[in-house]
Amino acid sequence: MNPARRCSALLSQLCVSSRGGQAARGPLTPGTGPVGARCCHPGGGGRGKGPTCPQVKPSGAASPGAAAVCPMGSSSSSRRLFGTLAQSLNSTQPDPYPEESPDQDLDHEVNPDQLLRECEEALQRRPARPHRDLVYPRGTEPSRRKHNPSIRVMQWNILAQALGEGKDGFIRCPLDALNWHERKYLILEEILTYRPDILCLQEVDHYYDTFLPIMTSLGYHGSFLAKPWSPCLDVKQNNGPDGCALFYHRSRFSLQDTVHLRLSAMMLPTNQVAIVQTLNCRATGRWLCVAVTHLKARSGWERLRSAQGANLLQSLRSITSRGSGQSEAESGAVPLVVCGDFNAEPSEDVYLRFSSSPLGLSSAYKLLSSDGQTEPAYTTWKIRPSGESCSTLDYIWYTQEALSVDSLLDIPTEEQIGPDRLPSYHYPSDHLSLLCDVSFREEPHKLISAQHRGPGPIGGPSEAL
Repeated sequence: MNPARRCSALLSQLCVSSRGGQAARGPLTPGTGPVGARCCHPGGGGRGKGPTCPQVKPSGAASPGAAAVCPMGSSSSSRRLFGTLAQSLNSTQPDPYPEESPDQDLDHEVNPDQLLRECEEALQRRPARPHRDLVYPRGTEPSRRKHNPSIRVMQWNILAQALGEGKDGFIRCPLDALNWHERKYLILEEILTYRPDILCLQEVDHYYDTFLPIMTSLGYHGSFLAKPWSPCLDVKQNNGPDGCALFYHRSRFSLQDTVHLRLSAMMLPTNQVAIVQTLNCRATGRWLCVAVTHLKARSGWERLRSAQGANLLQSLRSITSRGSGQSEAESGAVPLVVCGDFNAEPSEDVYLRFSSSPLGLSSAYKLLSSDGQTEPAYTTWKIRPSGESCSTLDYIWYTQEALSVDSLLDIPTEEQIGPDRLPSYHYPSDHLSLLCDVSFREEPHKLISAQHRGPGPIGGPSEAL
């Protein structure tokens, strides 16, 4: 099938309402409307180093202001596995969707540029998303490493559709802004703009009918784990339970191992989960362990979150120290990236547990601050009947000794977010997406070898790192 027609067919089948079969507003008709009119991220680079990616600027530079996928349903395709997913889970279980499967053929990927243009066409009536720039930590531009390219990681609580429409009560957000007809395109537009190599999502309740087929068509492998007792199931006409999803691009990584965790506290299973995958980077041959989680929400549950964090750290320590008979296993644990909505401010005990863990984790977004030690003022900003909430709850943790952060996506200003806060017509979730480019640090034994070799013929290093 022609790539453009494949894009249209894929999105068209997803914009049919599971309630009444009505097409989404703003039908996807290639060639109509001002294509690219919503592009608020000038510049180049990205997984796709294409024209839709943001500009990169030094840390501390001001961001310019900016104007500011079918509705919730119960389709059989997305609910057929509910019985299995909602059962009580063991502490670990294998991924039921192995990497190699017929529907994940790299030779038949959808063109992401075409898909992005069709998202823009479907969203012509909505204002553009806030402009965000990539910034270098501490104003230092990273060197271009041909044999060690950066790995782009995105973390995002996308807001479960059932919760947004049926439970969260965003009193300043019009209900129409939350309709799945268009909101799914806003979510997909954000992902396609930055094209991460690794994508970690929380509150995913349209995994099987939306995210799995779309991300698979874009060349990603996906894994999903639902909460055992999802609050989405309390909402009439829900689309099944919400949970965590982890995607990696198959051109960049191969899968070594997947572990699904049901987090425990004080030896008792809880309703929160995590996915942990060990990946092999095709560009470098190095191993990377990636985890995604979503800890217990709301104040008064600090001790439970701390216990869940301790349980997750213990599991991660065991998983990363197993090695795989590879070089990392000989020189230490496999490098680690942990993404999640922790529902915890930096003052909470679970944050302190992660920052002082023997795993040597550091929070990437501290590097946006002038001192490199302070988290952003907020990663979520919403207004509910209980009041306005502006908090830092979302994090990307990384192994500091093994990985370096090359760039981060900055945080929108209060003016860009707008007086009605999030979600809104111009942003699909109450949480902001976080994104950073990380790269492997040179392994110690290679650094020693390089030092022994001495300088190159013109007085510089004999080998670029």
